[in-house]
Amino acid sequence: MAAPSWLLLLCLTGGVLRAGAQRAPDTTGFISVDCGLSEHSSYVDDATKLPYSSDADFTDAGQNYNVSAQYNDQAFLRRHRQLLTVRSFPGPPGRRGCYTLPSFEAGTSKYLVRATFMYGNYDELNKPPVFDLYLGVNFWKTVNISRPDAVHTAEIISVIPVDAVHVCVVNTNSGTPFISSLELRPLEDTMYPLVNWTQGLLLIGRRNFGATESIRYPDDPYDRAWVPWTNLKEWLSISSSDFVLMKLGDKPLYDVPSVVLQTAVTTLNTSQTLIRIPWDAEPNHIYPRPGYDR
Repeated sequence: MAAPSWLLLLCLTGGVLRAGAQRAPDTTGFISVDCGLSEHSSYVDDATKLPYSSDADFTDAGQNYNVSAQYNDQAFLRRHRQLLTVRSFPGPPGRRGCYTLPSFEAGTSKYLVRATFMYGNYDELNKPPVFDLYLGVNFWKTVNISRPDAVHTAEIISVIPVDAVHVCVVNTNSGTPFISSLELRPLEDTMYPLVNWTQGLLLIGRRNFGATESIRYPDDPYDRAWVPWTNLKEWLSISSSDFVLMKLGDKPLYDVPSVVLQTAVTTLNTSQTLIRIPWDAEPNHIYPRPGYDR
């Protein structure tokens, strides 16, 4: 089968419809892995209330480390325990360190896969690495760690036609690859119609305009991460307390949660006719001119 191409997911748009009830979130098929956590260990995440487990059942390669003590006492890290440990994959250039995640969920072959990285100077070398990330045999993106406390998140929406998916980090001779957490979330097959057997979507950003707090599960039943975005100098934030549902035809093409649609931005005054929203592409050595889905 030909290697799929990746489009870059920018933002979501659509009409809205008022509704009266919201379905209860279902976590069937969710896999939440804290990479580097001690074998047989698990816990419930404070923010999402989702259970996270050790990665010992998903890989037999690499070594476990804790991040340096100077990075594990910050308030942000205490709320995101997945960043306190890493699994490192030492070896020569070209070596792959892989995870195998079961991906058979009845009724769908479309999944969101999210990998998170925080170096945290775990190896005491103070040399943040650069390495490649793959979904199966297909290049996903280059992970460029800019500083020890930087949190780098890679997310992809892809059709996975088999009952397991391999997520691999690859040594590119620019430092030892590592990973902090790995998450798999099944989606409805009707969502993100541009995703098919030959192409997927790479996330650049998922913004919640006018909001002040990040949103994940359970407000988003698929555990997509929505980052607040406001610009007080150029935008006016507005909001509604009504339940809002986005619906395009009869299919939930994006299934944006109501709490996201309850906030928005508009121009500061009537003389301002445009809201400028800048986006930067992420070209790489495999896809120098990636495509977009708005």
